[in-house]
Amino acid sequence: MNLSLRQAAWLCAALSICAVLAVPGTFPSLGGDARLTLAVFALATCAWIAAPVDDTYVALGAGLALTATGVISSDTLFATLGDATIWLLICAFVIAAAVTRTGLAGRAAAFLVSGARSVRQLVHLTTAALVVTAFAVPATSGRAALALPVFLALARALAERRRLVVMLALLFPTVILLSAVATLIGAGAHLITVGVLFEQTGQRIGFVEWLVLGLPLAVVASHLAAEAVLLTTTSRADRSGPVRITAAQLQEHSPTPVTGPLSTAEARCTVLLATVVALWCSEPLHGVPPALVALIGAVVAASPALGTVRLKDGLRTVPWPLLLFMAATTAMGVALVDSGAAGHLVGGLPGSLPPWFFLTVVVLVSTAAHLVLQSRSARSSVLVPLVVAAAVGSGVNPVAAALASTAAAGFCHTLPASAKPVALFFEPPEKVPTFTPRDLLRLSALLAPLSAAVVLLFVLLVWPLLGVPVLQE
Repeated sequence: MNLSLRQAAWLCAALSICAVLAVPGTFPSLGGDARLTLAVFALATCAWIAAPVDDTYVALGAGLALTATGVISSDTLFATLGDATIWLLICAFVIAAAVTRTGLAGRAAAFLVSGARSVRQLVHLTTAALVVTAFAVPATSGRAALALPVFLALARALAERRRLVVMLALLFPTVILLSAVATLIGAGAHLITVGVLFEQTGQRIGFVEWLVLGLPLAVVASHLAAEAVLLTTTSRADRSGPVRITAAQLQEHSPTPVTGPLSTAEARCTVLLATVVALWCSEPLHGVPPALVALIGAVVAASPALGTVRLKDGLRTVPWPLLLFMAATTAMGVALVDSGAAGHLVGGLPGSLPPWFFLTVVVLVSTAAHLVLQSRSARSSVLVPLVVAAAVGSGVNPVAAALASTAAAGFCHTLPASAKPVALFFEPPEKVPTFTPRDLLRLSALLAPLSAAVVLLFVLLVWPLLGVPVLQE
């Protein structure tokens, strides 16, 4: 296998770290388990960055290496697959498959978009609709696939206004990525963050807690990003003309009905989705865990009498590689903590850093991390264990630090390959106008500092009002 210069450089860096750790007498405070953990962690990180190998394969190899060397037990490795958050995601994908099959997304989009009378109204109504999809479809790639037919229908309806179509092509992935923080199931990285926090601090963030903290951030960040997209991709003349998109125009390009009364399957799916979301949001009242609610919903969605999708078809939509990746990286996080490697990595940081400065560094590093690690889950797997350990040592609330890192990592717009939703809309399956790399860079220059500033505003000023203080209690 031929290695590029970049890949060779990262491989040499990883091997150098491993060689230094293997030399007797270096870092005498490190135990054997900690040395092995750091070596595996360094190799896995460099492989995620540069190696042409699947991220899940690398994570499973790292988990296997840690188990084979005795750093963690096999029970620890396999138990991560049985975690409640894994089951929550599996069942949420089955429910999402039922929603997708009925065509409810197109009907909801037609209802919202047909009310737009100006370009700005169209942008913000589309943004609001995309934010809501975070409750119906887990993971950003799934939401992008659900929204793509809606974009294509809009693109055909606006075929004579090319710059508006380009703007929408950039708006859809931008909002999908930044609004994922609204819910716990919005991205696999969120479940990794919850797992790391529980393993390192014993604190578990539930669906409702994440919703209270994440939804306001998602709404603010998404609508600000929508304005940034509008201003960077269209001229005043593009924005000045009226917009009139009718449901009939969308129906011409939609394979499922977008007007008229709901079908029996659509009505059942609407009731099911509303019930599941309501039960998730009211967990403190009834005490039923979100994973159990999702399991009940998945069983109903796939039932022969009431369902709209067969169970085996729903299970085909589950991203099994992502689940295995999450399980393996959670085991890596356990090894980092239990071996003392995470504490050693952050032990050299000054303990007198002002909390605002510490959190600013966390947000800036997490915002820029997509330039090195393209996988959002991989970024959280690398950053969150270190951020939590550093926060504990600096007196900062580890929950605030972990959430700040995860939310900031939602920005990954610089390159078409930086995120799957961006890549999907950069090269849509049908020939319609779309954005260029220059459009993406122009947006990123404005959106990166804006996104980081909004996350910092929430972690320093808003989240303390919602029960997550900056300082460790």
